[in-house]
Amino acid sequence: SLPPSATRTFVQRGWISAPQASSSPTLPHSTKTKTSSMAMLQTSASAAYASSGTRTLRRRGAGGGRARNSRTTHQVRRSGSTQCRAEAVPLKSGAEAGGDGGAKLVIAVTGATGFVGKKLVETLLAEGHEVRILTRNSVTARIALPQAALGGAKFYAHDSGASGAMEWSDAVKGCTGVVNLAGAPISDPWNEDYKKVLIKSRLAATKRISDAINRLPEGERPNLVSSSAVGYYGISDNDTFDEDSRPGNDFLAKLCVQWEEAALMAQTANTTVIRTGVVLEKGGGALGKILPIFQLFAGGPLGSGKQWLSWIHRDDLVGIIMAALKDPATFSGVLNATAPEPTTMGGLCDAVALALNRPNWLPVPGFAVKALLGEGATVVLDGQRVLPKKTEALGYQFQYPTVDKAMAAIVK
Repeated sequence: SLPPSATRTFVQRGWISAPQASSSPTLPHSTKTKTSSMAMLQTSASAAYASSGTRTLRRRGAGGGRARNSRTTHQVRRSGSTQCRAEAVPLKSGAEAGGDGGAKLVIAVTGATGFVGKKLVETLLAEGHEVRILTRNSVTARIALPQAALGGAKFYAHDSGASGAMEWSDAVKGCTGVVNLAGAPISDPWNEDYKKVLIKSRLAATKRISDAINRLPEGERPNLVSSSAVGYYGISDNDTFDEDSRPGNDFLAKLCVQWEEAALMAQTANTTVIRTGVVLEKGGGALGKILPIFQLFAGGPLGSGKQWLSWIHRDDLVGIIMAALKDPATFSGVLNATAPEPTTMGGLCDAVALALNRPNWLPVPGFAVKALLGEGATVVLDGQRVLPKKTEALGYQFQYPTVDKAMAAIVK
């Protein structure tokens, strides 16, 4: 039998019929009566729940746990140890399924405080993956990445001592993948001393990662995604390059060859080398210097404007890295991270001017760029036309295939 207060509530809401008057002060409590009452209550409660419009709510969960809202389960009655409830089946969110229905990843990242690394870490954490940041100084890295620190990322420092090296080795253990983005920026002015910095910053970090992977038992070694650059192909006004093209013989080309060789020292099942073009997005990279000039109505191409520019939107670069982490066997080997439609320096400046509604009228002569950047001027005054032939063949679909579409999104 139901308590009088519950009976009145159920009758008012139309879940059960009003009880018939009886001269008996109480109802019999036989097993048969209890079973019948419970069946009627469950049926009425389920119908009431369905008609009330209450639906399962989804929210993004953290880690692999089941995300449930307090409204997912609507309790109808609790009496002693007996519960009657109509429960909707909880739905699994993308984060719980590894972002796109796959398993949760454990990823170590070098160069996480850089222009690309920050976006990669943000994406990994947003999809519910575990992130381990490998850095030279964990304190400065936490300051540079406050949201990552709050989001649960772990930080591992490396220094010249044995303890630092051991931290990186510990960080790699248990990972499903390692992403190596470490390297001093090539956009800074070059001289002979800075060229040594460019070499050391790339080769030392990459060899350290390869060594850390190789220290693990063969079955526990994570896959490696390691950065390189389209400078690998050298410079050319006329040739077109893809992943099968041979390397050039200038300084950047030789550096990229050594950089990739250091990554291939990792004796793991899958290594992906990503040759990256000029990365576009506001807040850093090439546009970090170009956009403010155009906004001041003083923009124009660097040099002749006819030099090729193989570029990529930062979101697409991160997308290619994520594809290699989620499907390492398919995306193993060398991939060009460049948009399907390269442009020229003049074409980029036209797109910037159009997106900002500013003139493109004040070119910067090549000698002025060389005076500012030294040998590093080759990065903007010389170029190469690079196509992502293999990247597209493997099924990656670019969000921003044209520079006009990329600039419209960036400025917006």
